[in-house]
Amino acid sequence: MKKTTVLLLAGGFTAVSACKSTQTDTTATGMTTENTTTAAATTASAGTALDYPDTKKVEHTDDYFGTPVADPYRWLETHNEEVDEWIEEQNEVTQEYLGDIDFRDKIKSRLTEIWNYPKYGAPFKENGKYYFYKNDGLQNQSVLYVQETLEAEPKVFFDPNKLSEDGTVALTAFAFSEDGRYIAYGTSSGGSDWNTYHVMEAATGKKLDDQLEWVKFSGPSWYKDGFFYSRYDAPTEGNKLANKNEYHKVYYHKVGTPQSQDQLVYEDKQHALRNFYGQTTDDERFLVLNVSEGASGANALYYKDLKDPKSSIQPIVDNFESEYNVVDNIGDNLLVMTSKNAPRYRLVLIDPKKPQEQHWKTVVPENENVITGVSMVGGRIITTYMKDATSQVVVYDNTGKKVNDVELPGIGSVGGFNGEKEDTEVFFTFTSFTSPPTIYRYDVLANKVSLFRKTEVNVNTDAYETKQVFYSSKDGTKVPMFIVHKKGLELNGQNPTYLYAYGGFNISMTPGFSIANMLWLENGGVYAMPNLRGGGEYGDDWHKAGMTPNKQNVFDDFIGAAEYLIAQGYTSSERLAVAGGSNGGLLVGAFMTQRPELAKVAIPAVGVMDMLRFHKFTIGWAWVPEYGSSDDAAQFRNLYGFSPLHNIKEGVKYPATLVKTADHDDRVVPAHSFKFISELQDKGAPGNPYLIRVDVRAGHGAGKPTSLVIQEYADTYAFIYENMGINPYQNQNQ
Repeated sequence: MKKTTVLLLAGGFTAVSACKSTQTDTTATGMTTENTTTAAATTASAGTALDYPDTKKVEHTDDYFGTPVADPYRWLETHNEEVDEWIEEQNEVTQEYLGDIDFRDKIKSRLTEIWNYPKYGAPFKENGKYYFYKNDGLQNQSVLYVQETLEAEPKVFFDPNKLSEDGTVALTAFAFSEDGRYIAYGTSSGGSDWNTYHVMEAATGKKLDDQLEWVKFSGPSWYKDGFFYSRYDAPTEGNKLANKNEYHKVYYHKVGTPQSQDQLVYEDKQHALRNFYGQTTDDERFLVLNVSEGASGANALYYKDLKDPKSSIQPIVDNFESEYNVVDNIGDNLLVMTSKNAPRYRLVLIDPKKPQEQHWKTVVPENENVITGVSMVGGRIITTYMKDATSQVVVYDNTGKKVNDVELPGIGSVGGFNGEKEDTEVFFTFTSFTSPPTIYRYDVLANKVSLFRKTEVNVNTDAYETKQVFYSSKDGTKVPMFIVHKKGLELNGQNPTYLYAYGGFNISMTPGFSIANMLWLENGGVYAMPNLRGGGEYGDDWHKAGMTPNKQNVFDDFIGAAEYLIAQGYTSSERLAVAGGSNGGLLVGAFMTQRPELAKVAIPAVGVMDMLRFHKFTIGWAWVPEYGSSDDAAQFRNLYGFSPLHNIKEGVKYPATLVKTADHDDRVVPAHSFKFISELQDKGAPGNPYLIRVDVRAGHGAGKPTSLVIQEYADTYAFIYENMGINPYQNQNQ
């Protein structure tokens, strides 16, 4: 497909599905009286009493199929001055608590030290030139460089750090025109999913007057002297960061014209809650529309033959039963990766003029491993597979005949292999938990892998080991888990352990390097990452085993991981921290409300905490296939049973909790976290701190400046260590 880089993944939910990752009107009663309550002071582990801000309760009750559900913190869903004051008061309490931890600054200093190393992205070619991303070490945003040859001196091509003084405006997408003359690129401010698209001359760097607003869940895809993109109508009133997103539309923009003259290419007035993601094939022969009704992965597929000016957009697949992703075209046919009758995916060739399944030709059949990525380079089909959450790469010719395997340097994860059909070389990145990203050049025709660039870090990665175990969940299902720690670790039940997972939206958790994790490991910590049901590690069946009525399986898998780590002597409940973001924030919220005694610390980040109302905000409606909806009686009962907000009990001692969110998060709106922490502070028994950390001028995670990321990790680790009673630097000179 036409090469478009979309840099929107963060926090779990993907851009195309708008959440790859989650919601209906109920009749409100009451709303008559207002009272203010003060949560009881909680004793922090450090022995200091915490006085939480007064959070008012407004009487509000919704009726769900005869079940009354109170929602006293509904007022926190609104973005206004009163809520801003509440955020400021909560942040003051949290920062005072964190500021009293005497080793927090040492953690931040060490993180800054080890973070400061050059970080490179894999090169890619455009019009004979090589482009790559690089961050010198502590730059807030990575910089795009260009070089004429691989041996030439790189030059700065685009520096996103110049878009804002504080680094909170990020580059989100870019695409070169076919002739290389122009670049369409997107920017986002404060971490919002809302994008503004611009056009720049590639040769001079001159920014043109083109400015396209209200772009969301899109990427620019060039055709002739313009590009296709998707957007919503401009919000007419209310809060643009929380309002429900409806009626996605596809437009064509011609360079040099105002947005008001953009041509409407496709809309669906009958279905408000459908998303349309358009891409052109490499040869600009076809426009392909991925059509989704939710973030479950299943989609419909439409196309337009751009060679025929009289053609209209027609369906290839017009239902939402399976997943279809067009790799590119081979002549008049489309090569499609699909889960149709293949939960671990297969590649099929479809003639769009004869789209019925009986006319499909299987090119690469399904096998025991999961296909995770496909690209067409040098007349070959490069296919990435996943086996037990680690990567394998196989190369086929255009007929589906296996040509060779690609030799990888070890057990880990690969990314890249992005190129054009005519390219004979391509680059990929290999990484694992203890191996920083290393870039390799792959000669497609010679099947030769050569080291291109190795990453050097200021830690001894050889001091650690990774193992993969398989433990039994509640129903007996075997679940894989990666465990990373120092070599020679003593299984004495006293090791501080960080248990991190996601478990949803067909997203796979695979081995990857994190410099922040190295700080945890070098201080004797254990890092554990299970591959829970709901993810994509074993294909569509594994995903569906954690969807909708089966969502409790995901929480049981996570609980099982904690129980395994304790039973095997890695840690104890007093030395266990559980963490996750976005859908993983829901995971942590469910874990701590179902098994509060099992962990000492809980870190739910940008989580979906109100499972009865998530579908009423921004793109939340897209998560209904994954979670279910409170509009349906049976699904309501299921959601109500695990919704973190609605399962906090009076007088229960919950783990020390640091809820993390951001005021510009318009993927999972911060009201989820606001309401959850208010309920927790009000009802949770004394003994552990229940705090919220709200980033300002930040969103769901994408594009966050390096400085804010380092501070967030420093605060998180300090909070965990403090509540485990550990000073990681107590044996060092003060």
